[in-house]
Amino acid sequence: MVAVVEDDESCRLALQRLLRSAGFTVQLFASAEEFLKSGMQHETGCLITDIRMPGMSGLDLQARLNADHCPIPIIFITAHGDEKMRLQAMRGGAVKFLAKPFDSAVLFEGVRAALGNEE
Repeated sequence: MVAVVEDDESCRLALQRLLRSAGFTVQLFASAEEFLKSGMQHETGCLITDIRMPGMSGLDLQARLNADHCPIPIIFITAHGDEKMRLQAMRGGAVKFLAKPFDSAVLFEGVRAALGNEE
């Protein structure tokens, strides 16, 4: 299952349509806090999250999951990324760090790699 954590509803729904069109099972969350409260961390094979969100950021979520010993492969997507953020995300174990707009093929490649069924 792919979890999408994105505060922008239109972006969240677009990601859901895109991922479902490629055959992925998708669960949507409007915030990092909502994702953590859901208890879905252990059923999530890949997490796609924005960096900048109200409340807990994507990087904060990554740090929390790592601290909780819940290593979920994460793909970050952001319109406001810089090299420092990218390095922090990758050091924390991110699979990909994509700047918006991104190529859907690159996203699919990252999700397949995270789920362990790279083609």
